[in-house]
Amino acid sequence: MRAKGWAKSFPVHKGVREARRWTQDHLDSLRWTADAPDTAHSVLLTVSELVTNAHVHAHSSARLVLTWDGQCLHVSVADSDPSLPAPRNASQEATSGRGLAIIDALADTWDAHSFHGGKTITACFHPFATPAPHAGAGPANPHADGSTGA
Repeated sequence: MRAKGWAKSFPVHKGVREARRWTQDHLDSLRWTADAPDTAHSVLLTVSELVTNAHVHAHSSARLVLTWDGQCLHVSVADSDPSLPAPRNASQEATSGRGLAIIDALADTWDAHSFHGGKTITACFHPFATPAPHAGAGPANPHADGSTGA
């Protein structure tokens, strides 16, 4: 399969709704909405978080790039602030500060890179979750309880 990619810039006034709609159209073209709906929802939530962060924290347009390489959908958002984000411990009462924790929980992997004039955060999503080895078979280490097995 050949790689596919799409890119679009979302000015602050266009907002998150337009970025989600644009992403949804591309997820539909890849059949993720039908074939991997949970992952599609995770992608949309990640787009919401990253575009919101670009608008709110970087005070800039969000440049969204989606790249499907046959194994992973790379969701990249670039903004004009070169400062890399750092996870925060948000209190239960806080109304913000959980974005990176959400992305960390939803994406298979993610990373952030600064460049001259800004930064890019990229999250990778595989369309179908693969269970961990020995899933449902108890602890990964059969002697995690301290027994020797003897």
